[in-house]
Amino acid sequence: MSVLTDIADFLFPRFCVMCGERIASQEKGCVCSVCLMNLPRTGYHLLEHSPLEKLCWGVVPVERAVSFFYYSTSEVKDGIRSLKYFGKPDVALHLARVYADELRLESSFFDGVTAIIPVPLHWMRSMGRGYNQSDCIARGISEVTGIPVRKDIVGRKRNNVSQTKVRRTERRTNVAGVFKLKKRSLKDCGLESVEMPHFLIVDDVATTGSTLISCAQELMKLGDIRVSLLTLAAAGGRTPVPAAENDAPDTSVFGIPLIE
Repeated sequence: MSVLTDIADFLFPRFCVMCGERIASQEKGCVCSVCLMNLPRTGYHLLEHSPLEKLCWGVVPVERAVSFFYYSTSEVKDGIRSLKYFGKPDVALHLARVYADELRLESSFFDGVTAIIPVPLHWMRSMGRGYNQSDCIARGISEVTGIPVRKDIVGRKRNNVSQTKVRRTERRTNVAGVFKLKKRSLKDCGLESVEMPHFLIVDDVATTGSTLISCAQELMKLGDIRVSLLTLAAAGGRTPVPAAENDAPDTSVFGIPLIE
């Protein structure tokens, strides 16, 4: 089998969507191991309240909110563009699997989640693109966690202008009211016996959080539910990971204390 793999890799070489280098035959997916290792990870799942969660404060109640990496380097931006605009849904699927694995190993993020809700894409945009990248992210997470994906609960009723084409201050208005429930109640969803169903909304990139918030607000109309958020990328800079308990940061130079 390895011989066939080597032949296939020789005839049809794979190249990393982030750095463009050839991917070794023993590596899985469409992102090389070097790029995966060097992703500017957010560490949001290690924080008590992540920056993405804080974007929702005072607007919509959110249980937890995480993002895999920062949308900062040129390599990351190339990878996100490839999964959104250049017909590479496998990028979203692969990164989602990797992130789900890391979250399972390092946190209890998925505990109690009832269903995964991919942010809906308008049918016109989905038809032009050939897929919804959020569906691919949801499927990748589901494959790792076993949590079902529900695309039958919320839909998109308006093909609004892309968030990338409007100012940050206008993004919330741009997505206001664009989503609609496909189900009238938790009973219609088949979840009437579940106490406080917990929905995980997933998307590719979070900048102001406006799209996620709008989708969450529509879901809240179902009744007593809980909502968490997950994206592959997040705008912004690095967030310091909290030090271990009783582990003070080093504030000295060559052993000479700078702070008493």
